[in-house]
Amino acid sequence: MPQTVMLPPAHTVHALGGDTMGTTWSVQVVAGRDRDLHALHHRVQAVLDRVVAQMSTWEPDSDISRFNRAEAGHWQAIPGEFLQVLRTALGIAEASGGAFDPTIGGLVGLWGFGAQAQPRGNTDDLQQRRLAANAGWDRVQLDVPGSRVLQTGGLILDLSAIAKGYAVDAVAEALRRDGIGAALIEVGGELFGYGRKPDGTPWRVLMESTPEEEQAAQLEPRVVELDGKAVATSGDRWHAYEHQGERISHTLDPRSARPVAQSSAGVTVLAASAMEADAWATAMTVLGAEQGLILAERLSLAVRFVDRTPQGLQERSSSALSAMWST
Repeated sequence: MPQTVMLPPAHTVHALGGDTMGTTWSVQVVAGRDRDLHALHHRVQAVLDRVVAQMSTWEPDSDISRFNRAEAGHWQAIPGEFLQVLRTALGIAEASGGAFDPTIGGLVGLWGFGAQAQPRGNTDDLQQRRLAANAGWDRVQLDVPGSRVLQTGGLILDLSAIAKGYAVDAVAEALRRDGIGAALIEVGGELFGYGRKPDGTPWRVLMESTPEEEQAAQLEPRVVELDGKAVATSGDRWHAYEHQGERISHTLDPRSARPVAQSSAGVTVLAASAMEADAWATAMTVLGAEQGLILAERLSLAVRFVDRTPQGLQERSSSALSAMWST
């Protein structure tokens, strides 16, 4: 009697989602139709919860919150993931000339943003100078072999411009370990894709646009393929408020200790990791198109700026990004 051959179930795209870091997350995974999605959802959420427990300034018992409250001279042990993110942040701070800085948590709160937000519009010049004096990425002292960081006194870390990106990367790593050969991961707008969909095509995503761009016929919609690539977008449409006729952006220029005065409508970065894309999108927003594109060409960074001009929106991209456009 012939034996019945059991074929593996056909693969399909499953969609998962939830909440984290004050925003939402979504994951599309390519897996068999009989995959236990509840277990997979639980593993993804556990990864995100772990990042929050280490790096969220909104959680009073997180590793970063405890460091920010520590007395001067205290060496605090930090988990390996925290150390990895902080080392990457410091590297990008140096490479960007201080346009990115993970030590400006106090200034973020002073300008009315983040977990320690003070009343908006009541910025105290003396307090601003004091917080700026306590900040500075070059003040961070790491003991890498011991996985610990020194509280030098008044240092307030804020990893909000890089932690979401890292969370995306951490989820991707967990999915790979779980045997998922292809996935598209998104946390709060930061994306990373790897592998191919069941039909053999890559993950193709439309670059996040500004409201003006969505109405501007002169700008062509930009689509990129994510196969081992991440994309992050920053700009002044997110988290800003008006005060005495001035638009106060949540993106601060660490060099001036003030919000970026005239930021681009949108800045998009593609990189090998979402952590790098996330941080560089912030750095490029601070630098602006002129300085940013010079640095992007020197470092071979894939960057796109959309700026407002009297003639309408203007798109400018580095050569590394222009080579990635998907039609």
